[in-house]
Amino acid sequence: MSITLKQATGPQYTRILAYGAARGENAVPNDDLIEPIDSSDEWIRQRTGIITRTRANAETNAIDLAADAGAEAIATAGIPASDVDLVIVATISNPKQSPSVSAIVADRVGANPAAAYDVNAACAGYAYAIAQADALIRAGAARYALVIGTEKLSDIVDPTDRSISFLLGDGAGAALIGPSETPGIAPAIWGSDGSKAGAVGMNHTLTEYRDGDGEIPWPTLRQEGQTVFRWAVWEMAKVARRAIEAAGIEPGDLAAFIPHQANMRIIDEFAKQLKLPETTVIARDIETTGNTSAASIPLASHRLMAEHPELSGGLALQIGFGAGLVFAAQVVVLP
Repeated sequence: MSITLKQATGPQYTRILAYGAARGENAVPNDDLIEPIDSSDEWIRQRTGIITRTRANAETNAIDLAADAGAEAIATAGIPASDVDLVIVATISNPKQSPSVSAIVADRVGANPAAAYDVNAACAGYAYAIAQADALIRAGAARYALVIGTEKLSDIVDPTDRSISFLLGDGAGAALIGPSETPGIAPAIWGSDGSKAGAVGMNHTLTEYRDGDGEIPWPTLRQEGQTVFRWAVWEMAKVARRAIEAAGIEPGDLAAFIPHQANMRIIDEFAKQLKLPETTVIARDIETTGNTSAASIPLASHRLMAEHPELSGGLALQIGFGAGLVFAAQVVVLP
């Protein structure tokens, strides 16, 4: 006698129900960072578009930021925290290798015993996690998912590193995802190119630091700026176009464009290459938040909705790209 295993099934569609955000407590202007890199406020503004960035207090970590952002997303969605049965946290700055940020956050926001795991896909981590939450809910593995991108990058930056130190900020952004009667999250275009792994990432391993007898400094982020810039501008524009095609829409249908907040020049070049109409609102959260890696897209989304509530129900293209090199893009319906 053959036995057929039961299979879980879920809703046909999902959507983002609400956003939440938590930024570092301190606004750090360019003038506070220029001396160690022998630079100027004007140089940073011209190259990156950053005027100031948010950084957290010493006692605040990526877990604290994630819990605050996640709690806001749940409250705004009006869903009981106990109904959240999946928590996915995208981060590269967990203060410990283990346990996961997600398990601690699930407990703090009242979602215990939700399934919980972390994603390490750097600046594409949030878009990766959105794709996973969408697929898992539709497969019946979860009903409501809390997706969070959280970073405290100020802990892993060298103030003297001219390639990246002035870019980075601290913060967390969250999205609460649940069932929908209509499609709210389009297919993801995602992938990686490990042949360029050396372009951006940590400059040392933890074991090198441990065994270095004081000669190996604390591992910090660094990047090959021109390599990353060229890759982001030329290759990621192709990915963005594919995501628009996968959603079955045209660039003119987009109410908003929410790219990873890596560099204002990259954002401007994106918009130009995608031929976005003037009616498309472009997220520029980098100007006052800085580059927050996995947190940048949800933080930019949160601010965009606060400043432009009329965008609710409109279509937004989001794209993340970074260390790996990894990338992910999808079109979503704004809550």
